[in-house]
Amino acid sequence: MNVLFILFISLLAFLLAYRIYGGYVNRVFESSDANKTPAREIEDARDYVPVKWPVVFAHHFSAIAGGGPIVGPTVALIYGFYPAWLWLIIGAIFFGAVHDFTALFVSLRNKGRSIAEITDRTLGRAGYVLFILFTLVMILLVTAAFLGLTATALSSIAPLKSLGIPEGSHVLQVVKDPATGELKGRIGGVASTSVIVITLFSPLLGYLIYKKRMRMAVLAPLAVLVAVFSIYTGLLFPVNISPTIWMLLITLYVFFAAGFPMWMVLQPRDFVNAFILYGGITALIVGIFAGGLGGMKIEFPAFSISLGTEKLGLIWPVLFITVACGAISGFHSLVASGTTSKQLSRESEARKVAFGGMLLEGLLAVVVLITIASVLNSNDYMRIVFPETGKSNPILAFSLGMGAMVAKSTGLPRYVGTIFGILLIEGFLITTLDTAVRLNRYLFEELWQVLFKKPSKLLRSYHFNAGLAASLMFLLGYKQAFLAIWPVFGSANQLLSALTLITVSAWLLKRGKSAVFTILPAAFMVATTIASLAYLLRKEYIPSHNPLLIGFSIALIVLALGIVGIAVRSLVRDKSRTKAAIETAPE
Repeated sequence: MNVLFILFISLLAFLLAYRIYGGYVNRVFESSDANKTPAREIEDARDYVPVKWPVVFAHHFSAIAGGGPIVGPTVALIYGFYPAWLWLIIGAIFFGAVHDFTALFVSLRNKGRSIAEITDRTLGRAGYVLFILFTLVMILLVTAAFLGLTATALSSIAPLKSLGIPEGSHVLQVVKDPATGELKGRIGGVASTSVIVITLFSPLLGYLIYKKRMRMAVLAPLAVLVAVFSIYTGLLFPVNISPTIWMLLITLYVFFAAGFPMWMVLQPRDFVNAFILYGGITALIVGIFAGGLGGMKIEFPAFSISLGTEKLGLIWPVLFITVACGAISGFHSLVASGTTSKQLSRESEARKVAFGGMLLEGLLAVVVLITIASVLNSNDYMRIVFPETGKSNPILAFSLGMGAMVAKSTGLPRYVGTIFGILLIEGFLITTLDTAVRLNRYLFEELWQVLFKKPSKLLRSYHFNAGLAASLMFLLGYKQAFLAIWPVFGSANQLLSALTLITVSAWLLKRGKSAVFTILPAAFMVATTIASLAYLLRKEYIPSHNPLLIGFSIALIVLALGIVGIAVRSLVRDKSRTKAAIETAPE
């Protein structure tokens, strides 16, 4: 099928969904700018920081996107193009966008409290404790998976032939593969320098955004200039560090960043990174459009269920947890209720940021899928994503696919698109790690408040809690390979989305509002994710004698079933009380 037709159907579906379905959810919550948002009500210049919605959108989108909408679809393509594409469209509209929007709105109506705290108010203290423990485990898994992936991508090298660079060219630093003698270019070094430069410029931009309240008409071009300068600097002075050293450096960075005020690093860096991401999405769409006019078609098999089953597992439930971000992601609820709700200035902006942000992420995942499926050789895909030896590097597969797409549709050298592809997601992987460690810091602080009447000064210290979150991330990421962590992370991530939807459903029902649109996706995701964890235990972790992942999987199942049981009991109890009140009311 022509790639342009696939793109057109996807765009039309997302636009109609935003207008019609997003409008319906917005009406259920009775959005009104007369309600003061937490950022306005509690403004403290550290965590509660009201800013203009494009800045909030940039932070939110950068944090939720990360590498997920690129990594998940890239890996899931092993099942064939159409299974992954259909789940992205249906999932993003009826699952992910609803999940993100409702999580943000419930947080806005609860003074910017996290989804865990809202669970406390909705399902009681037992549900709250289980939710915190579950979320801590889930975030640990996501940070560990992305830490290893980030370190691998930042040290990526690719054959000069694949990059379209002739021997003797000085576009990139070149190394010789000791095993094959093949010459390869260091594309990860360019992204490494870009990430460093953008991070160093962030405090200045944060000062201009928050302290000086500079107009968006000036800030946007300035952010683009910083992004371009970072890429140019990366080409001139690529930073080449081993994956292990990168893991250590990133761990140290997120430890310190978890305590910085939001405006100092997180907001401005995400603002700059977002323009790289917008540019990347635009470049891919233009490439697909031009390629489609030239007759470009999907070259990957439409269905390859048997190969996918062999490499990953049964299409249900494994496909639905492999494509996490891009369809639905529990991590998004942590961002929405953890940081985004503390920055939004008006309730009317929630639909743009959360519902619109999720649909844009779905679109990103779709164009990634189209790009790889239309231009990347299947042998190269298997060699990079499912290698017989060495580490899986789906980011490199996407980057090479983007390079081939740009070259095929525009005539630009292949290395241009490849370098931009790896730049496209590296900053967002760092943002995901940064945001996730900050969120885990919040959760540890909440947990100590529950476990101890008067937590010690140490337990209340952000240094201790951030250090605990960062250290655990490093240990798990160092010990486990990406392909081993991703399935259990995907299961935990999707299960968290189901638990969030259960909490939102209870919140809506307690207020006499319709909750069918949250209950149905919650039920599907609970069944799918618990089935996937059971499947992974039986097929992968127990046979391979991996005690760490066995323990994580069992813990996640137990915690999730506990929360579901508490939610059902709470709703039944509330229904019984309401019925009794009606029956005993005077005529």
